[in-house]
Amino acid sequence: MARMKRARLAGIEVLSDFRMRLAFVGGEVYALDFKPLFDESPGLARLRDPEVFATATLIDGEGWTVEWPELDIQIGADTLWLDAQAQNAADENTRIFAQWRARHGLSLSQAAQALGMTSRTISAYGTGARPVPRYIALACKGWEVEHRPTA
Repeated sequence: MARMKRARLAGIEVLSDFRMRLAFVGGEVYALDFKPLFDESPGLARLRDPEVFATATLIDGEGWTVEWPELDIQIGADTLWLDAQAQNAADENTRIFAQWRARHGLSLSQAAQALGMTSRTISAYGTGARPVPRYIALACKGWEVEHRPTA
């Protein structure tokens, strides 16, 4: 199935143990475990309370963000889609590639430029239309080493 240009949510369902079922407009449905996201993003620490996490909302008719209005926390559908892709990847190379894009918030064109490829190829990797080769996964790791903040 071809993916929409920008991820947009059709619905969400809060599940137990800090998980959420995300239904995207393009028909894709993923379960996303938020526990790893809590560890990566200190700004989400207030969501570690199950009762607070359960207050997640999606504004009807929009679908661009999941929100916790009382805490003024929003997570964009694009970010959630990338995190879901990484967590639900079929193989290690795809997982490395998806996590790399999610960690650095790279758009298709930014990822393509970083790896010296076309946006179309990056899109094919991201949608699963083409398998991610091992050398691409290794290139993602190398890019991270080169772009590591210096002290």
